[in-house]
Amino acid sequence: MATSSPVRHAWRVLLGLLLVTGVLFGINAIGVYGFQKSSWAPELALDLQGGTQIILSAETEDGADPSSEQLDQAAAIIRQRVDASGVAEADITTEGGRNIVVQIPGAADDQTRERIQSSAQLQFRPVLATTAGTNTFIGEDGAETPYPTPDDSLSDTPTAEPTDPSDLSWVSEKLAAEFQAYDCSNPDNDPSREPADQPLIACDPTGQAKYILGPTELTGTAITDATAGRDPRSGAWIVQLTMNADGTDAFGKVSTRLNQNRIANLSPRDQFAFVLDGSVISAPVMNGQILDGRPSISGSFTQETATTLADQLKFGALPLSFEVQSSDTVSATLGTQQLQIGLIAGLIGLALVALYSLFSYRALGTVIIASIAVMAVLTYIVICILAWRLGFRLSLAGVAGLIVSIGFTADSFIVYFERIRDELRDGKSITAAVEDGWGRAKRTIYISKSINVLAAVVLYILADATVKGFAFTLGLTTVIDVLIFVIFTHPVMQILARTKFFGGGHKLSGLDPESLGAVYRSRSQFREVAATSTGRNARNARSRGEADRRQTIAERKRAEALAGDKRTSTGSEGDA
Repeated sequence: MATSSPVRHAWRVLLGLLLVTGVLFGINAIGVYGFQKSSWAPELALDLQGGTQIILSAETEDGADPSSEQLDQAAAIIRQRVDASGVAEADITTEGGRNIVVQIPGAADDQTRERIQSSAQLQFRPVLATTAGTNTFIGEDGAETPYPTPDDSLSDTPTAEPTDPSDLSWVSEKLAAEFQAYDCSNPDNDPSREPADQPLIACDPTGQAKYILGPTELTGTAITDATAGRDPRSGAWIVQLTMNADGTDAFGKVSTRLNQNRIANLSPRDQFAFVLDGSVISAPVMNGQILDGRPSISGSFTQETATTLADQLKFGALPLSFEVQSSDTVSATLGTQQLQIGLIAGLIGLALVALYSLFSYRALGTVIIASIAVMAVLTYIVICILAWRLGFRLSLAGVAGLIVSIGFTADSFIVYFERIRDELRDGKSITAAVEDGWGRAKRTIYISKSINVLAAVVLYILADATVKGFAFTLGLTTVIDVLIFVIFTHPVMQILARTKFFGGGHKLSGLDPESLGAVYRSRSQFREVAATSTGRNARNARSRGEADRRQTIAERKRAEALAGDKRTSTGSEGDA
């Protein structure tokens, strides 16, 4: 019963591995056939696949070129936007003193384009008036008519001097007429070009609501952080903002004024609009006085919409406005030839590891080969899932990380097998050697793999974007390597140790005690090695050398005493 218990445990662990593999394939199948967003092949990065190139041209009020600091800051913020959803392997560079070139692997979806193109300064403006927007204009008779053109003779001067940005005096006769005639679907209407110190008319991104907004009171530079999360009380999705010192002071004054408007029932002048690229991305009602610089935005958010708004607010503080100059499809910078070379290098590495394993460990080498094969399957499906869920794309640097991981993976098995062989040389049975070797090897492997993972994490955090793919795949495969070592390699060895071929120490099994130079029959009995037939002289010589190295002082003295007694006995017989 005791001897079969490890075997039953090993089979349960292998069954668990099979279940985990099935779950991973099931998750990816849901992405492929359910959401139609995943694939059975890893997504390739820009250097291997090509993708979309978007050129943004900076615009300044006087038409002069922006400073290099402004352009670099804008490029850094756009990179944050693009990478906000995960490892995207995007290439973002400045060009010509006023352009930013964004290259995205594959076809850029609408959400990614919105992240890139929403590049104007973020403004916070109070709401003066709002109405539901439509794609048609309804006249006084209730019939649909073309949008009217405001009379140029109307005054654009405020009726009185405004006392604050929420004062309705900002709404002149001409502005009111323009608001009534404003068509949200007209591409000629570009509120992003309006001065920050003047009111403007703007719509939400869907064109279903339009607003008259007061002058800008805060810009996106006031926000230091924006995160999406759940309200601890209601459980609804919210967006939490954190402001700097100047923003905290300014927002405290704004919230006090708008909260008073709410108490006085002066809707919609209790709303505060976040304007990005001339579009009102959110216009929440001020529900209280906020003096700590940590306002939160609530509404009918989903996780996706809350995350998108948080990203827009967090990364919206660009120091410049940009216009999309061009959007084109670009070819791969390295192409399929380099990918094929990388794959060939990986296959050569696998072949060399397999040959070395079979040469050094005989049939035991098949366990190494099988472990690497299982690891390859798990790594492949995990990369497919990460491409769907996190936007991970496999670059040439990532392929290099996978190739390097082959050698690191073989290290784990070699350490384990050498520990088993050491236990066999000490006279233990094969089943006992497998268990004791496992106990000693796993500590060494856990320590070494922890260092590998730590190095990969540090490299990923500190290295350039072109190297992040290498660090990511190296860290991922190291974690999977440890998993395979625990739930595949050791259980397989527990099962094989109880078979006739391996457990009996067959010469081709790689676990033959005599071939390994075992010097003990048991933990307390020394194995005597004699020089016999010439066919075994070489092996016996190695065994005798191993025996000499492993003898303790007591054993050497005992052997010398036995040898002396034998010589004395022989001499006595000769005298007789």
